[in-house]
Amino acid sequence: MRGEPISYADAVRGSFTPIEVGAAWGPPWSTTWFHVVGTVPESWVGRRVVAQFDLGFEGPTGFTCEALAWKDGKPWRGVDPNHRWLPVDGPDVDFYLEAAANPRATEQGSEPAPSMIALRASPEPAFVLRQAVLTFRPAVEAESDEGPLDPSHKITAVGHAHIDTAWEWPIREAKRKVARSWSTQLALMDEYPDYVFAASQPAQYAWMKESYPDIYRRIKEKVAAGRWEPVGAMWVEADCNLPSGESLVRQLLHGKRFFIQEFGYETRILWLPDVFGYPGNLPQLVSEAGCDSFLTQKLSWNDTNKPEHHTFMWEGIDGTRIFTHFPPADTYNGSFSREEVEWSVRNFKDGQSSNRSLYLFGWGDGGGGPQAEMIESAHQLGVEIGRAADFFEVAAAEANGLTTWVGELYFELHRGTYTSQSRTKRLNRRAQQSLREAEMWSVAAGDYPSSELEALCKSLLLNQFHDILPGSSIDWVYEVAERDLEHVAARAAEIGAAAMSAIVGKGQQLVAFNSTSHPRSEIVNLSGEYARIEAPSCGWAVVIGHPGEREVAVTDHSMENELLRVEWDDRAVLTSIRDKEADREVLSGPGNLLQLHDDNPNRWDAWDLDAGYRDSFTDVTAFELARLRGGLRGALAFTRKFGDSRIVQVMSLDAGSRVLRFETLVDWQERHKMLKVAFPVTVSSREATYEIQFGHLRRPTHYDTSQARAMFEVCAQRWADLGDADYGVALLNDCKHGYDIHGSVMRLSLLRGPTHPDPTADLGDHQFTYALMPHSGDFREAGVIDAAEDLNWPLLPAHGNLAARTSRSLIEIDTRQVKVEAIKRAEDSDAAIVRLYEAWGRSCTARVQTTLPAARAHLCDLLERNVEEVAVRDGQIDLELAPFKILTLKLEP
Repeated sequence: MRGEPISYADAVRGSFTPIEVGAAWGPPWSTTWFHVVGTVPESWVGRRVVAQFDLGFEGPTGFTCEALAWKDGKPWRGVDPNHRWLPVDGPDVDFYLEAAANPRATEQGSEPAPSMIALRASPEPAFVLRQAVLTFRPAVEAESDEGPLDPSHKITAVGHAHIDTAWEWPIREAKRKVARSWSTQLALMDEYPDYVFAASQPAQYAWMKESYPDIYRRIKEKVAAGRWEPVGAMWVEADCNLPSGESLVRQLLHGKRFFIQEFGYETRILWLPDVFGYPGNLPQLVSEAGCDSFLTQKLSWNDTNKPEHHTFMWEGIDGTRIFTHFPPADTYNGSFSREEVEWSVRNFKDGQSSNRSLYLFGWGDGGGGPQAEMIESAHQLGVEIGRAADFFEVAAAEANGLTTWVGELYFELHRGTYTSQSRTKRLNRRAQQSLREAEMWSVAAGDYPSSELEALCKSLLLNQFHDILPGSSIDWVYEVAERDLEHVAARAAEIGAAAMSAIVGKGQQLVAFNSTSHPRSEIVNLSGEYARIEAPSCGWAVVIGHPGEREVAVTDHSMENELLRVEWDDRAVLTSIRDKEADREVLSGPGNLLQLHDDNPNRWDAWDLDAGYRDSFTDVTAFELARLRGGLRGALAFTRKFGDSRIVQVMSLDAGSRVLRFETLVDWQERHKMLKVAFPVTVSSREATYEIQFGHLRRPTHYDTSQARAMFEVCAQRWADLGDADYGVALLNDCKHGYDIHGSVMRLSLLRGPTHPDPTADLGDHQFTYALMPHSGDFREAGVIDAAEDLNWPLLPAHGNLAARTSRSLIEIDTRQVKVEAIKRAEDSDAAIVRLYEAWGRSCTARVQTTLPAARAHLCDLLERNVEEVAVRDGQIDLELAPFKILTLKLEP
């Protein structure tokens, strides 16, 4: 059957035809139901009879065809290359196989990968049924007679089936993978009383609750018995480089709440074994969400500097420390061979501080999980199968003299994921923005659609999975992700617009809404005319006219306001940016220079950006059609063509602004190319500063150490700054993440053209804006953070009947150091939640003034559990914040 899978009830009502071994079945991505019937010979009575299958397996478990067996109307066990047999009890055989004809995607190659969207329409069978036979269960033989391992190093083995929520398969298929893998593990638990299985990603549990209630019922029973361990904390195993700080909060909030509500169990482990890097403020988020331990193994993949420790304390940029463990087998898909387990012990790098380590075993990525032979191997080797929570509790208590790592855990690989699938990244940024505004204005309006906003939020969180948002999945995944994220952004914008309308009423008076945490005064386009409008922080104001303002002067090769003079040559390449206030030149060479690199990673096409890409590039300067405009916004519009692609840019400078914007439209048709924009500047420093979630950190601009050389491409949120105490230049973006700042050249990665696993990745239209902001002094006082907020969260116009000069601010803070990340309704009450953070990296006191109902106020954790009551006097709350501290305020009416 083509298209979406049908239910068991619908399948068994269908008509079945005989099929023989050797027959072809299953066009790609189709589902075939097999009704398996037979009789066990009388002479086999008393023996361990199994039905054994080879559905035409081509490749490892999780990356080829697979099936879910149904028995007595219920999901029973999975069938895959490593789980080929099903036990037969009694004389008669009667069950069904729901077989998925899943083709294998490719991750690299000289030719583009096959399109999985195209394969959906292929009529040709993809597999051949090779075996369907009754036989005896294979005996599990010991690998050797060497006996148990040396017990001096204590290993806790944890059964696990890493299941990518999407990757070389769509979300639709991931749901079925979970059912296959988890039903198999439940069956193994019935056979092996000591077997314990750990599974993360509450989103996947929610799938089981909705679509496979019998599996979910059995999971709840095993959780209650301590045999099934929910781990992870986040809604999905999310990418941690690209989502906003508030998105990471919501991953933890919804993930932990699900486990608490469904199982009465609170996991204390952040479990992210396969994520592509970990930002410097993640320890604080982990701690504030009620977790005290962190697990990954991904940094063992580093291409330059392997991790020096497996067990250590990880200290975030705010000073929070988290007990961290990297399983020394350097895999989450352990086979439980003696050689692998022994190597894990030898590889453990912290024997002087700890004598314990975790070993994760089971087929993973595409699921499958442990097989009986692995559990038998654990018994033969004398390795305890246990719970990850118990390991972390004992290991943390026993360890002594652990090393402390401070700052981010930068992943020295997969640097291309900061840029691949740029449309999805832009939609992610838009969806985050729209949800922020919908929540804020709905709180103000008093009509808060909690259920719908939660559903939209969870759709966003799902698409932040670490193979979706980074850009490393098949084309089918992005067909769905772009549709879903577009819906989140559009529907959240509608909710926000409805809330704004409820606030302002019906009328023609123009009102400006500002969701940032600082007051705004800027030039906006109002029905084709430019005007300055103003709005207070986290609030709105009736627009007041500002006649007689100085306009931007524009000539054929320059534009100039009272702060900057910008010049360009006949190709529209910048030749000068003069800071008139500071009386200094900003550029040291051609600016806004587009550079097109060859981009041919050695192994992981969509994932990697190899260092050698820097050796080959061309400057894109071919120029067509220029248009100039003066007024309150000076602008130069021009077009460039290169290869088969076309780019249109509008460079603009507003009156009274020192932010030079580049609004960009691209028709991108390049393959295996990387497009960057370069700004050589007259500032130098050994380090540049990059925004991360809830803060910033510094990274080298030189190549003097192996760590610095590995950081030839890094990730940021909305801005990066190169400067010293006297002067600096910031490079802002509205949806980009990949930066390289080396020497005095600042570059932003704009687009890539990988062909694996999606052969059409990024082809087509793109829209984005970046901006350059020269400034005197330190970036903090200069307002770089505010400017990045402004670029990403534009003022929103509405028309209503408010009285002239009406304005209201939901939250005002008396220091620019403290930012408002979110204003939302509490999960379990009518209280308002206000998320704040200290953005400058300096301790401060802050007075928060609110017009929201606030009879009482509490500081709470990220799960909105009260920690400490704080005084409220006439809507004012006084707070103390340490550097980069995140505070969550609950305002109770």
